[in-house]
Amino acid sequence: MALSTLPIFSSPFLFPLKTPKPFKPQKPLTITCSSQEPKRPFKAPQRPTSRNRKRRPYGTSRRSILKKTFTQEQVKFTASVSDDPHVGIVGGGMAGLVCALSLEKRGVKSTVFDTGMHGLGGRMGTRVIDPQQLIFDHAAQFFTVSDSWFAELVDYWLEKGLVRQWQGLVGALELGGHFVPLPPSPPRFIGVKGMRPLADSLLSETSMVNVVRPCWISKLEPFNGMWHLSENGKPCGQFDAIVIAHNGKCANRLLASSGLPLIAKQMKRLELSSIWALLAAFEDPLPIGDGKVTFEGAFVKGVDSVSWMANNSMKLLGSQSNGPHCWTFFSTAAYGKRNKVPQENIPTATAEKVKTSMLEGVEAALGLPKQSLQRPFYSRVQLWGAALPTNTPGIPCIFDPDGRAGICGDWLLGSSLESAALSGMALGNHIADYLQSDEACPEEFAVGLEKEFQAIQGHDIGQFPGVESSRQDSEMPAYQLAT
Repeated sequence: MALSTLPIFSSPFLFPLKTPKPFKPQKPLTITCSSQEPKRPFKAPQRPTSRNRKRRPYGTSRRSILKKTFTQEQVKFTASVSDDPHVGIVGGGMAGLVCALSLEKRGVKSTVFDTGMHGLGGRMGTRVIDPQQLIFDHAAQFFTVSDSWFAELVDYWLEKGLVRQWQGLVGALELGGHFVPLPPSPPRFIGVKGMRPLADSLLSETSMVNVVRPCWISKLEPFNGMWHLSENGKPCGQFDAIVIAHNGKCANRLLASSGLPLIAKQMKRLELSSIWALLAAFEDPLPIGDGKVTFEGAFVKGVDSVSWMANNSMKLLGSQSNGPHCWTFFSTAAYGKRNKVPQENIPTATAEKVKTSMLEGVEAALGLPKQSLQRPFYSRVQLWGAALPTNTPGIPCIFDPDGRAGICGDWLLGSSLESAALSGMALGNHIADYLQSDEACPEEFAVGLEKEFQAIQGHDIGQFPGVESSRQDSEMPAYQLAT
């Protein structure tokens, strides 16, 4: 199926997103975007003192960001949208990419800015280590399908050979080596060559989507009816509307002085967990009891330092794998919180401590004697400091028509790859509706600006619609794994 024949998604759950009543914020300060630069009164230069010395923005505290967020003036665009609108999307994860695809299907061009050094995808990360040819999915592990509109998109990916059903044995592993398999339904899907290649392939047939990476958008400025984006002072283009398709402290800093207080306030409500990932390659198969591990993935129960383990070699290469055994281990959210450090600069001592603790957790989960687990010949730890949302407003997207800005991401609906895709679809179509309207009643397009949040229930590594391992653990008999 060519991209031009990919159906336009119009789920009744996602659309229409217009609120039944006009949105009326409580008298926010507004700054009207015009083409004239404001005159600044002359101010005699001051000699720097401890009170007026300019502080560097790096390391800005959460308190100062909150203060800026809640006191900034609201931007309100009054100029008409251009005849050939262009949308800037900050973030190239699943939500941002699907948003760009949805905009293209509606005839709207976009530019995706992403910080990825190795590729697109955000938390759809795959790492290949040369020359050993080691491969690890070190973020999203698999996904399930419960929404009919997402199912259409997955069918297209299957047809293009981008994903396949994961047929390997997956289940729950109790402390001590007691494994309970999950039923084959619902089907579990993975990227054929890993999750990141799936993300990199999504825009391969587009003609109206431009990708700029690596690029770290550091400022959003409204001027003359357009949004001007820049990276550390370097202009990155001007856009009729913008999409924030990432989250965490970087998104909060970006929005803190953007002129979008309503959107910034909602972003600040988001709470995120921290998860450690340990990538480890072993020469021999891992043992369990008197035999060898035959499962390919397991939700680990009863171990503080490990919540998930998966054999990437078997998962991604299957019978073609006759070399090292590449495993991905994830910590629990509680362990990640207790051992959180700056993820950009992990101290060597912390990395070694986490590695040792997680390998001990694997040992305990498999029911092995202490210090009997073989040492990996390759290992690497990574901290996902803003790994997964723990609360959600339960709405597909957020959009501020006055500021012509929106947010999409998995956290708006839950904590899954499906949620991310649905959010991107929703916002892409909603922005297209707004841009192609007569702009007579822009307030009708306001969505989610005051929606309350609620806690998310799921696994430490995310939600998988249809997979309820905790209930199935008690209903299904133990499975003999020893060979």
